[in-house]
Amino acid sequence: MPATPASPPSTASAPGHESGPPTLDPGQRTPERVRPGVPPAEPATTQRRSGVALVASLLGFTVITIDVSAVNIALPAIRDSLGSGMSGLQWVVDAYTLMFAALMLSAGALSDRTGARRAYAWGIALFTLASLACALAPGIGVLIAARVAQGAAAAVVMPASLALIRQAYGDARARARAIALWTVGGSVAMAAGPVLGGLLTDSAGWRAVFLLNLPVGAVVLALLIRVPRSPRRPAALDVGGQLTAVLALAGLAFAVIEGGHMGWTSGPVLGAAALALVSGCAFRVVEARHRRPMVPLTMLRDRRVAVSLVVGFAVNAAFYGGIFLLGLYYQQLRGMSAIEAGLMFVPMSAVVTTTNLVSPRLAERVGRRPVIVAGQLVFTGAMLAMLPLAAHTPVWLVLVLLLPLSIGGALAVPALTALLMDAVPQERAGTASGLLNSLRQTGGALSVAVFGSLLVGPAGGFSLPGMRVGLVTVAALLLATALLARLLLPRA
Repeated sequence: MPATPASPPSTASAPGHESGPPTLDPGQRTPERVRPGVPPAEPATTQRRSGVALVASLLGFTVITIDVSAVNIALPAIRDSLGSGMSGLQWVVDAYTLMFAALMLSAGALSDRTGARRAYAWGIALFTLASLACALAPGIGVLIAARVAQGAAAAVVMPASLALIRQAYGDARARARAIALWTVGGSVAMAAGPVLGGLLTDSAGWRAVFLLNLPVGAVVLALLIRVPRSPRRPAALDVGGQLTAVLALAGLAFAVIEGGHMGWTSGPVLGAAALALVSGCAFRVVEARHRRPMVPLTMLRDRRVAVSLVVGFAVNAAFYGGIFLLGLYYQQLRGMSAIEAGLMFVPMSAVVTTTNLVSPRLAERVGRRPVIVAGQLVFTGAMLAMLPLAAHTPVWLVLVLLLPLSIGGALAVPALTALLMDAVPQERAGTASGLLNSLRQTGGALSVAVFGSLLVGPAGGFSLPGMRVGLVTVAALLLATALLARLLLPRA
């Protein structure tokens, strides 16, 4: 089945909102300033506004992404400064990603309902304030609470940023290029985050990792002043669905994180697992009965949508888990400083950037399905390639083994995102973006939870056998989703 082209942006605007230049009624005389043979001024203005919208979206997406991987490198410093075990460090990461994942479902609808620009501005403002709270946190509990607020804000920023691009670019080809740049920014930020996190942690302390977000947030808010207002579209806020989603993800994360520390058969862990199961079933029932659910189940019947979500989950599980694993491997097992550990990611950042630039062009030539499948297979190889890592593995060999990790996600994600955006109508762009990124963040959160539970050895040190079990598990997941994509995605 050929891929369905993306719908062009609607020209209708809500009262008091800009959506583009006015249209002329049939028979209405053309204004004098628009004469045959003379190009109108609007296209140039529209291009400038589209460029500003893209830069604003890219900056916001970059800062919420870089925060994840930069914090991973700062974890040992946070442990020494605030006093925390592996469980507390896992919650520093997953408090952010879980709220990111769960609230993004409603955030997509919020973006459609309030307008992408307004939702984006709210999200950036809250993220900036929450970053300040993280930097000033006096203890691990306060830091985790501030990370929850950061995750909630990032959940609004992510789908709104992509919807803002969807609004700014009417031409499908130009939109695909803009989405590719947006994806490049996120992938590069994820790969470069450890480098920046290491530099900041060693030179100015782990709190500087969060303080960096303040000036970036101010720049994004200034740019948004020049972006046209977004039209509002009908999208109901599904309170029941959102509540059950939060409970399901929180229960699942608690069971996985604490199961490795409290025991898998302990009362709190079994209770959390039961909560996750019951809440997950309740979510399915609520969404099926809601008149305007935040996750329209009919949208999942499109194979392109369903496969995109599953693949996004697996790819993020591999990448987030890999970054979390390597940050601890470098510092806890090999004894590297934060800056040394961060610099180990420099080659990875360069390869991610190059691959992201190549991926969209490759997808245009050979099709999106082969690129998506190839990316997952490369990622599978990356997980297996890391199995021989040990405390005394030569540094040059470690860098070589990490090359597949750099290529896999960077190859698959641009094609995956463009495929999903073309599979849904414009009015569902925010919802689809929120759903995709919710599944991606859930994959990352659960991967961190699994790796964190496995990495703690008998004496509290870094466990190589546990690391290898986690790597094989993620590799099996990637192989399964690659087969799913190969069988279900359309050829074109």
